[in-house]
Amino acid sequence: MAMKKLALFSLLLNLAMFLAIVLAIVPKTTGEGYGGGGGDDCGDLLGSDFYKDICPEAEAIIFARVRLAVFQDTRMAASLLRLHFHDCFVNARYLLFALFIYGCDASVLLDDTDNFVGEKTAAPNLNSLRGFEVIDAIKQELEFVCPQTVSCADILATAARDSVVVSGGPSWDVQMGRKDSLTASKALANNIIPGPNSTIGNLVAKFQNVNLSLKDMVALSGAHTMGKARCTTFAARLRDSTNPNAPEASLEFIQSLQQLCSVSDGSTLANLDLSTPETFDNQYYVNLLSGEGLLPSDQNLVTGDEQTRELVETYAQDMSTFFQDFKDSMIKLGRLGTVTGTKGEIRRNCRSVN
Repeated sequence: MAMKKLALFSLLLNLAMFLAIVLAIVPKTTGEGYGGGGGDDCGDLLGSDFYKDICPEAEAIIFARVRLAVFQDTRMAASLLRLHFHDCFVNARYLLFALFIYGCDASVLLDDTDNFVGEKTAAPNLNSLRGFEVIDAIKQELEFVCPQTVSCADILATAARDSVVVSGGPSWDVQMGRKDSLTASKALANNIIPGPNSTIGNLVAKFQNVNLSLKDMVALSGAHTMGKARCTTFAARLRDSTNPNAPEASLEFIQSLQQLCSVSDGSTLANLDLSTPETFDNQYYVNLLSGEGLLPSDQNLVTGDEQTRELVETYAQDMSTFFQDFKDSMIKLGRLGTVTGTKGEIRRNCRSVN
């Protein structure tokens, strides 16, 4: 029954996306972009104490599992943070025939089946997203303690916060009460998630399409203070050594990347933050000002726009300002297109609908 339901949703979604393109309808949120505007089925979140009475152990369980996962693999902090971002960014609320695709709804966790294609094989996610087994372990423990109570979407949002905390970054109150989606969209994931070669104009447009500002974009880019990227994602940066206007420090950096990737099939990993790759801090912005941004889209924050450069300079000089703006932007991100009514569910297994 669940497979038939997924197949039907997938068929309707593909038809809706096709007609939306033909008719030049841009699917995006309305109002302030904080989860409102969708009646009883996509309203505001219910607060940071949502599970206080119905599953008081929830946040402690999530934090313990995240801390263990990061202890075992420090890269996992960045991976869990990225999972939440890629989940929320696929955010189109109104499509034809009233078919809903939400944002922070755990759609990214759904596995493909014979009758359904999810978001895991979308270009920005394939062989890139990781941490699914950590979410599985959290969900399994929560199902034992509080059966069918804590949504996978809330797990993703909380795990992202906890990943930042255990890496030395700021904490914030995660707003809870999300439901899990009944479907997913590979097409939206392919077209909406910003790519590593994005220009400033492209980045701003994609963030604004989900009602996130230029300031949110620069602050959330600071998540690249942790994690790694494959040589294939920053191949364009390897050609920057021929740029006579590049800062001297960046030329050394580019040459080190060229050496790293010269013996690679493209799958070799490089740290997004060369200096403190396992710590959540403001070093990412310091690196950008020295010409040491790994991804072209990162370095473009300095070279591509005066407004974004000013924000980079502010965050490089003042980590507390960066932390505050990052927290504020993460709260906004976590409210994108949330499902809080009958169009969602609490999955028993995050990889499949009930």
